[in-house]
Amino acid sequence: MQLEAMEIDAAIATKFVQLVLNCIRQEYPHNNIFWFESDEDIKPPRELTPAFYGCLDWHSAVHGHWLLARLARYFPDAEFQKTAREALTQTLTSEKIQGEVAHLHRCPFFECPYGFSWLLQLATELYEWDDSQAKEWLAVLEPLEMLIANNFHRWLQRLELPDRTGGHFQTAFPLSLALDWARSRGNKDFANLIENKAQKFYLHNRNYPFHFEPLGYDFVSPCLAEADLMRRILKPKDFANWLTDFLPELLTEESEHYLQPAQVANPNDYLQSHFRGLNLSRAWMLEGIISRLPANDSRLNTLHSIAFLHRQHGLVEVANKHYSSSHWLGTFAVYLVTARGLCR
Repeated sequence: MQLEAMEIDAAIATKFVQLVLNCIRQEYPHNNIFWFESDEDIKPPRELTPAFYGCLDWHSAVHGHWLLARLARYFPDAEFQKTAREALTQTLTSEKIQGEVAHLHRCPFFECPYGFSWLLQLATELYEWDDSQAKEWLAVLEPLEMLIANNFHRWLQRLELPDRTGGHFQTAFPLSLALDWARSRGNKDFANLIENKAQKFYLHNRNYPFHFEPLGYDFVSPCLAEADLMRRILKPKDFANWLTDFLPELLTEESEHYLQPAQVANPNDYLQSHFRGLNLSRAWMLEGIISRLPANDSRLNTLHSIAFLHRQHGLVEVANKHYSSSHWLGTFAVYLVTARGLCR
């Protein structure tokens, strides 16, 4: 399936919802990093993390539930309302969330920072949704939300250097999601910590060679993720000046040729499928960057063209049913086309 328009309609949303419903209860195949202290810790995923055990890994299960909440909120009259709500109700029970809390007490930084950021994004969606059932789900989720926020805060306090790769351990993208959560939930301490760390890590970065990307099988662009975080923190003029120093190649005539969409030779390969996500995340990060630049910035036309090109490439065959894509890619598409990163 290819999304032709800039907006998502209910029919397309239904297909994304179905892909998630097909995998949130599918325990295997499973891929995760667990810390085992003894034989007693070796259990099936459904026992270790009883709420979020499907979709190949924990973070994909979490953001699959975010997709259900996002689209149910976005399409209040859609036919999938009932099934999406039933799925959220089945997962977000006190018993299951307490099981997740118990696991995080044993492994405080499991899925930190990437998975943590998506759990906070799920909480943000429920918090901002004017819906009585969403408030009930949020109340159930809150013990896990608060534990993850506290553990994330502790982790970030100790972090001395950012991860500049484009995979699950990358630093800038999770901090963007966490900052959106902290501002939405009024957690000023966490927001201030993120802003301070971002400036420590990135404010003085210069001359990034973005034509080297992607670095391996990235699903986010290290440089654009960094810029998308900094646009959340800096004033427009300051951000424009920072971007000039950080990505001077954007000022050259060849800039459109440097950042071309990643090509996927084998879409059923789990690593190559990351490139589909990379095109989608590049598109939304470029749109975020555009949103913060002054209206007279000379780079805007070029950035619009690059963002549009990545959006087009990223949304081709985005609902591929092979598990390499179906367990996660819909989230990236929905995050892009519903402009979640631009919401306040």
